[in-house]
Amino acid sequence: MTMTIYKIAQRAAWDEARAAGRFAGAPVDLADGYIHFSTAGQVAETAAKHFAGQDDLVLAAIDAGALGPALKWEASRGGALFPHLYAELAMTAVRWTKPLLLGPDGQHQFPPLEP
Repeated sequence: MTMTIYKIAQRAAWDEARAAGRFAGAPVDLADGYIHFSTAGQVAETAAKHFAGQDDLVLAAIDAGALGPALKWEASRGGALFPHLYAELAMTAVRWTKPLLLGPDGQHQFPPLEP
């Protein structure tokens, strides 16, 4: 079984990455030295904590198995293990990308997620 992990990104940065065929990371990723991802069970909290009230975002579903040994699972928020990629993200690992819209309640509206 293949695992899907998720990346929330600004639409403009993601569009540039898609055109380049690779995503080097958002400013926080570049500062930390790895690209932050979340699992299906973590991504809503990630959106609320780091992207509250922001629109013009995309949610990308990534094939974790395609990332190889550069993907590490490390303790982060509350000791939970989060996927971190110590390399650029090749667009070939992206399963799909969808807009991550704000609902009337100001919360992000997620499409159905795959584990």
